[in-house]
Amino acid sequence: MNIQTSISHDQSLMRMSGRFDFNAHKVFRETYQQLLDNSAVKSLTLDLSQVEYLDSSALGMLLQPKEKADALNKVIRLQNCSQLAKDVLAIANFDKLFDIS
Repeated sequence: MNIQTSISHDQSLMRMSGRFDFNAHKVFRETYQQLLDNSAVKSLTLDLSQVEYLDSSALGMLLQPKEKADALNKVIRLQNCSQLAKDVLAIANFDKLFDIS
């Protein structure tokens, strides 16, 4: 998986592309931790428009930044979800946990 990041004012963005599975765990964790540890950042948006594959391990990985963000009073959003991502997230009821647009 490839991840590109940007920060604008108090909002950070992670653009993810490729396969979102357990092989992406290390780079995904390092990237979101760096962004959430930035005291200027108040929200983190995960752009899933270029995610080609999403499995159950990815769902578990999405819960990790959510827990960290909640503990820091920060917001996590999922945006531009590919149809595949939308389908997997809906089946897992993640629309009840995340702001998905």
